[in-house]
Amino acid sequence: MSRITRTATALATFALLATAQAHANTVLTVYTALEADQIAAYKAAFEKVNPDIEIKWVRDSTGIVTAKLLAEKAAPRADAVWGLAGSSLAILDKEGMLQPYAPKNIAAIDAQYRSAANPPAWVGMDVWGAAICFNTVEAQKQGLPKPTSWADLTKPVYAGKIVMPHPASSGTGFLDVSAWLQMMGDKKGWDYMDALHKNIGLYTHSGSKPCKMAAQGEFPIGIAFEYRAMKSKKEGAPIDIVLPSEGLGWDIEATAIIKGTKNLEAARKLADFSASREAMGLYEKNFAVLAVPGIAKPDALLPADYEKRLIKNDFVWASANRDRILTEWSKRYEGKAEKK
Repeated sequence: MSRITRTATALATFALLATAQAHANTVLTVYTALEADQIAAYKAAFEKVNPDIEIKWVRDSTGIVTAKLLAEKAAPRADAVWGLAGSSLAILDKEGMLQPYAPKNIAAIDAQYRSAANPPAWVGMDVWGAAICFNTVEAQKQGLPKPTSWADLTKPVYAGKIVMPHPASSGTGFLDVSAWLQMMGDKKGWDYMDALHKNIGLYTHSGSKPCKMAAQGEFPIGIAFEYRAMKSKKEGAPIDIVLPSEGLGWDIEATAIIKGTKNLEAARKLADFSASREAMGLYEKNFAVLAVPGIAKPDALLPADYEKRLIKNDFVWASANRDRILTEWSKRYEGKAEKK
């Protein structure tokens, strides 16, 4: 065999091996509404355990991801969801878009933090709950008292001083609106939001943005959620974290497999990992309440009874009434929405 022939044969063999390796790796398209500063660590941990699977993220706010999935119902592009609100996944489940699956650690998952079906359509990861970011420096400059309740936010002294997430695009915004209606009832809930609207300066399309704006002093009060509030405070922002006395709306980030995926085994591995103790250890770095009890550690910035302050949340009611709620909300309050 000539040197040229040997070289050509070696190159051909290398090309075949490279092609085989390329085909050995599964690219898993995963839709998420997780915070942008969380997903890199989650991806790295999963791919370390599953080196033959690569995650391709499609990330946006909860409402936008939910709308995208619904729009793609006839021809799904996602293989799985890792980190989307339980209330959104309940909608997808009702539409027959989820592939039920019981991950390996299912017995450890608290029953209230996964779908009731057996096997479950979706399985929870961690809870995120409502919180108010109160900029103490700006409040002092403007002579604003510190609120302690949702009712306080309707006081005239806060006119134009509050920013909160838009419920159609933000899961945090929707959990607030849903919680107020569940806690207060329909009429009193809308009456409350009418009064609150008078004090709103802006509705943002991100659940994190109100706290970021409060941390930067753009608004003295931002309605957000505890992860972003705690992160901002730990980074040195001059904010107090207020947990309103009436109770906290909440939702659970969860994982699900999209029905019809061509990468079912890889998607099951993702669901297995998401429910594992290793993954819970990752979630614990960001959230105080996990789907597996006994892992989360106390945080000095949150009260020890934090989980008990979460309202009784009816996911079925929230998902069944979502369209009605959002239509009514938009009719009343869209005028102060952030421009897209």
